[in-house]
Amino acid sequence: MTPRLNEPFKLAQAPIKAMQALEVALAASGLDHNLLELVKLRASQINGCAFCIHMHTTDLRKHGESEMRLYMLNAWRESTLYSPRERAALAWTDALTRLAETGAPDADYELVKAEFTDAEQVNLTLAIGAINVW
Repeated sequence: MTPRLNEPFKLAQAPIKAMQALEVALAASGLDHNLLELVKLRASQINGCAFCIHMHTTDLRKHGESEMRLYMLNAWRESTLYSPRERAALAWTDALTRLAETGAPDADYELVKAEFTDAEQVNLTLAIGAINVW
């Protein structure tokens, strides 16, 4: 894929720094590192971003994620390898990444609500939004 812009990080330094600060804040939010990375990887799969898929897969491997769970992520709904909490986060990731198609179904939100505190719901939603901006 040919980049559409040369050096976008230099062209919008202040917004990029704000995005980087958001990533730091989300990493310190208390949500599990691998959960956040699974969310980022899943959104990257949906968006077809090879760079992001490589980056988040590499990070997950570095943090001990199993190869089988990485392979199965694209079919997570049919897999038994993910916990209810992870499944809720992945459902919310799918819904928000495909918002125009899904409308963020109440059923997906109820899964998130059952597994995450209010603060965690906000941080999870921000993490999903952020990966879709990158």
